[in-house]
Amino acid sequence: MSLSAIMSSANSGLMAAQTGLRTVSDNIANINTPGYVRKLVNQTQLVSAGLGVGVSIESIQRAADQFLQRASLTAKAASAEAGVISDNLDRAQALFGDPSTSSSFFSRLDEIYAAFSSTGTDSSSNIRRGQAIDNVTDFLGEASRIASSLQDMGKEADSRLASTVDRANELLKEIDSLNGDISRSLIQGNDATGSENIQSQLIDELSGLMDINVTPRNNGGFVIRGADGMALAGAGGAATLKYVRTEGVAGEITVTLPGSSSPVNTRITSGEIRGLLDLRDKELPALSDQLSEFVTRSVDELNRAHNASSAVPAPTSLTGRNTGLDQATALRGFTGKTTVAMVDSTGMITRQVEIDFDAGTMSVGGVPGSTPFTPGNFAANLTTALGGQGTASFTNGALTITGNGGRGVAITDDATTPSQKAGKGFSHFLGMNDLVSSRGFPFYETGVKTTDPHGFTAGDTISLRIADRNGERIRDVTVAVPAGGTMQDLLNALNAPTTGVGTYGQYALDADGALKFTPSGSAGAAIAVVQDGTERGGPGGPSMSQLFGMGQAERVGRVSSFQIRDDIAKDPAKLALAKLDLAQAALNKPALASGDGRGAILLSKAGETMARFGAVGGLAASNMSVSRYAQEFAGSIGRKADAAASRQTVAEAVAAEADVRRTSAEGVNLDQELISMTTYQQAFSASARLVQASKDMYDVLLMMTD
Repeated sequence: MSLSAIMSSANSGLMAAQTGLRTVSDNIANINTPGYVRKLVNQTQLVSAGLGVGVSIESIQRAADQFLQRASLTAKAASAEAGVISDNLDRAQALFGDPSTSSSFFSRLDEIYAAFSSTGTDSSSNIRRGQAIDNVTDFLGEASRIASSLQDMGKEADSRLASTVDRANELLKEIDSLNGDISRSLIQGNDATGSENIQSQLIDELSGLMDINVTPRNNGGFVIRGADGMALAGAGGAATLKYVRTEGVAGEITVTLPGSSSPVNTRITSGEIRGLLDLRDKELPALSDQLSEFVTRSVDELNRAHNASSAVPAPTSLTGRNTGLDQATALRGFTGKTTVAMVDSTGMITRQVEIDFDAGTMSVGGVPGSTPFTPGNFAANLTTALGGQGTASFTNGALTITGNGGRGVAITDDATTPSQKAGKGFSHFLGMNDLVSSRGFPFYETGVKTTDPHGFTAGDTISLRIADRNGERIRDVTVAVPAGGTMQDLLNALNAPTTGVGTYGQYALDADGALKFTPSGSAGAAIAVVQDGTERGGPGGPSMSQLFGMGQAERVGRVSSFQIRDDIAKDPAKLALAKLDLAQAALNKPALASGDGRGAILLSKAGETMARFGAVGGLAASNMSVSRYAQEFAGSIGRKADAAASRQTVAEAVAAEADVRRTSAEGVNLDQELISMTTYQQAFSASARLVQASKDMYDVLLMMTD
């Protein structure tokens, strides 16, 4: 080997050792830098004519472990998703308060029942009446506050989704841009690890927002793909994500691929975005649905007791709630008997009309010679039967009965065969003497049968979204109301296989006239209302979703619509705390007596009566008391929050373990770096000695030539 070759070999060794020492220096300097992956120097032997002629730095690369990186990214996404849901369910649970304390939302019901029980022992006390009304008002106000807070949490999640998607777009662009920097550096033979480390940190951040798959590119950098395999960055540019939200239905994430102008749906299965989507579209709506069902049934049972009672003196007029139905449909389908009485200021009955719905007759004072009636002329026939002492009318979906000459109106069901429709008595179904009124249509047991006319304006449309069990859209359909016809005709239109939802399930009316959707097969499809332009009975009438509670927004909005009836709120003396006693009337005694607290006792036991609760928010349909349902509801909230917290703890532990293992493989180890530094120092020293030896040999040769 020539002296020049020896000198060249030694010089390559010096350069390689210097590069190695610089790499070790960078590693040690960044030992505490988050996301830093230690550098490794790859050097190869230079060979010429079968002889070693030095060393060459082939590349400087990061000690990255693709398997551990993938495990870390997956765990990070799961941890972020669990954290979002757990934190917010904990906040939601706090809205209801600790059910074991007197300050809990659920304890307010007990206070209502206790107040009415106390009022029953002294029904003439305006103080006790006022306290009972205040307790009901507080319960409704607290329910409205919680419902509003849950909606605000949904809006907050919605805002976070928009900003999180924006951040994901920024990260995708930066990752894609760094791919170009890395490729250029590698082609030019430069150190690309700086850009690679920055890109790795951006990928780690992106994985916390959404689940991604990372694949190395042949020319450096990475291709980022979504859970469904769609390329989001590194394959011709960066995709653009967009959060698409339609009021009342689940939000969607769409993606516009590079070089395309048409967005397509993409599936995100974990990460902060998935957690926010589930929170906004599943968890919070489920709690809102449960709250709405609980409050509605609590109100309905209070109204049931109040409709079975009467104020003393009896009110001169009773106006029912807007049922959303025409007179014939509203009055059709009742069974049993009820009595409408005109009462004077002393509580004596001056006119008594017994209505037998099974026979379709009205009898005055129990005197034979009953007058037949039909649902369509019910109000006119009742007015006739009242004999000038009162009138009845049915307008805007509500029945009104008014006493003449200062007479009051009282209604009571027959003790043996009480009136019944959709599980409610005559007065209760029509809301003739409700304690709690509503600004909407909170009760979806319409009593409508498939043979009844549907009553909606022909040609009006309702748009429905069919989604799978994960809330992902399958398709949207627009159903037109058929001309004329019955509810069965409307159901047929809704259930049409091509223009309706029939391929995915069936709408049907239950025995109480509530509209239910049952998904077919195992897909578990769900229906949401996108837009509803239908009107029953013409302009101003209730829409299909309002009357039947088809949309989630309609159902949860019920909570904020409840309020104590205006006249009772202004005058507690109008509370119905007495019972119309027909037995006393038969003895020519007052049927309504001041001091009668039997109605108050009914109100105090409203939490013990069996009620029908629908299947909402993960709770199955059931028949149970309001008080029992309150316990189930409170327990459900606690279980959800605890389960979410447990999932978060597990997910964070898995993510921490994955990070530890990844760091142990990719991070800087001082002992290892010390060994490398010693090795490079020795190599540098050896190369320096070889240079010195070559110099000495040159000097000897030069002296020999002199």
